[in-house]
Amino acid sequence: MSALIRLEGVGRSYGGAGGAPAARALSDVSLSIREGEYVAIVGASGSGKSTLMHILGCLDRPDSGAYHFEGRDVAALPADERARLRREAFGFVFQGYHLIPTDSALENAALPALYAGEDREARERRAAALLERLGMGGRLAHRPAQLSGGQQQRVSIARALANGGRVILADEPTGALDTQSGAEVMALFDELSAQGHTIILITHDPQVAARARRVIEIRDGRVVGDRPGEGGDAPSDAPEPEGGAGAPGAPARDGRAAGQGGRRRSGRSGADHAPAASALAESWRAAWRAMALNRVRTALTLLGIVAGVASVIVMLAIGRGAKEQVVRQMGALGAAILYVSGGVAPEGGVAGVVTLDDLAAVAELPEIAHVMPVIGNPVMLRHGAYSRPSYVVASTADLPAIHRWPVALGRFHIAAENRELAPVVVLGSRLRQRLLPDVADPIGQLVLVDATPFEVIGVMSAKGAESGSENYDDQAFIPFDTGRARVFTAIGEPEYAVIEARSPQDAVAAEAAMRDLLRARHGRESFSIGNAAAKLQAAAESRNAMTLMLGLIAAVSLLVGGIGVMNVMLMTVRERTREIGIRMAVGARQRDIRRQFLTEAALVSVCGGAAGVALGLGIGTALLAAGAELVFSLTAILGAFGCAVATGLASGLMPARAAARLDPVAALSGG
Repeated sequence: MSALIRLEGVGRSYGGAGGAPAARALSDVSLSIREGEYVAIVGASGSGKSTLMHILGCLDRPDSGAYHFEGRDVAALPADERARLRREAFGFVFQGYHLIPTDSALENAALPALYAGEDREARERRAAALLERLGMGGRLAHRPAQLSGGQQQRVSIARALANGGRVILADEPTGALDTQSGAEVMALFDELSAQGHTIILITHDPQVAARARRVIEIRDGRVVGDRPGEGGDAPSDAPEPEGGAGAPGAPARDGRAAGQGGRRRSGRSGADHAPAASALAESWRAAWRAMALNRVRTALTLLGIVAGVASVIVMLAIGRGAKEQVVRQMGALGAAILYVSGGVAPEGGVAGVVTLDDLAAVAELPEIAHVMPVIGNPVMLRHGAYSRPSYVVASTADLPAIHRWPVALGRFHIAAENRELAPVVVLGSRLRQRLLPDVADPIGQLVLVDATPFEVIGVMSAKGAESGSENYDDQAFIPFDTGRARVFTAIGEPEYAVIEARSPQDAVAAEAAMRDLLRARHGRESFSIGNAAAKLQAAAESRNAMTLMLGLIAAVSLLVGGIGVMNVMLMTVRERTREIGIRMAVGARQRDIRRQFLTEAALVSVCGGAAGVALGLGIGTALLAAGAELVFSLTAILGAFGCAVATGLASGLMPARAAARLDPVAALSGG
């Protein structure tokens, strides 16, 4: 029968960096092991037997020589292929048990099947059957700390059988056990050997070695003896167990399926990777437990992310509120307003006049929505015993629409009244209080404008004053042509005009088009244009800049939180090095380890982001209740949460890669 395992001239050295001499662990080791053999490798401490086990189990690679498993050169395989071979062909039983402390007995036993690609129900069903068979049926939910040494070793044996246990490598399996527990464990190995499993024991105990049918002695890294054990002759011509000991689901000699569910041959394509959903669910479960076990550290890590997300939400809400305030002001003042009046050209000369004909031409420009000629001067107003010098504005009926200024009482004058030169007046809210303080209803009252009686037809809503200008609420408003005919008789052309562009975005283009038109009509630039819309837009842009600045300042907190995640994940990798080694020993690939730690970083970030959103909304709600101007943005909230998760993932990438690159042997030793 051809050899299952063949080593030819294998050597392994450690160290040698920086000019230091290398330590030789194995030298020119050649041996072969056939399927179904029960082999003990014996030797004193430091003889190289553990190194030999690591090479046999694909945890390590030789420096020299060749290692063939079923004819394949194992030493030449990449890391993930060796992980697949460990997953499908080997099961490890360690002296220190090497169980994951946060997992139950059932979860520890089922771990290899996770990386072999089985769904949770199937792997836990088989693990439960194995534990039941090993006398652990009543302790499936117990964690390692709740089990005795013998019970923990039984769990590790169940784990070794989870994917069939075609080859079981046991490193000093009774070294940490009392006599009775050790005898029970060895009886299990005897039974597994009888069922056709290939058993390789690594031991320095002659009594343990005597149970094997073949004993290989190693000393100073070299094989110095290969003899039959007391368990029987070396099976040089022994037939395979019925059905083929290596076949998945092969019936054992006592009629039971080996490994309770069958053993897998290496190279089986269906076990190349774990299903994404099952593997991800396992990663989330393990990540949640890791967070729960380190509550204080997790809380401190979350604090940076929570503060960052909350800061971004609140800061952007404040900035957006300030911008909305400017937008409201723009709406009240007219967000696309320009002013044009006559003026002196840059080259000097007589001041120009913007005529009604000029304004008619301006109104034809495509960028212009409204053109309103205006005459305005201080005039004395009287009613009964009250008199008040006020600024009287003669304009068209477009004034409320252009200035976004509604009438509070009555109505504004209309175009027909302008054509008919009707003597009607609309008062500002404060002028109405000062001129008619004793009148409950001012509508219909007669007011003298200069010396001409005008009927009050409306009162404007309160508007206030712009910086440096007269209070709008002290003004009175009459039709443009009525003003020219009855009050400002000496003025024939508008003193200025209010122009509204079609949109705030058209304000600059409207100014340029109007400037070109008037320059062409006047022959020179004997006029002046003031762009109020540009000022308002500049104010809005400054608020945008302020919002951006606040957002960037808050984003620094997110960056700090991400650095905290990276720091904690690096610490976690160091603390859980042995767990990483265990996962690698049962067949986890580098991508599986990366996914595990990236999932933990993501979970920390998701929890921190969610808590940050809640805190930010809470602070913002409190500020709103206190009268602050805030506007929450769903985009900002989702963006802050997404950035928190992305920052956490980016910060966890380096620790995850570091974990995936650990050497399995060094990781198992905790180094």
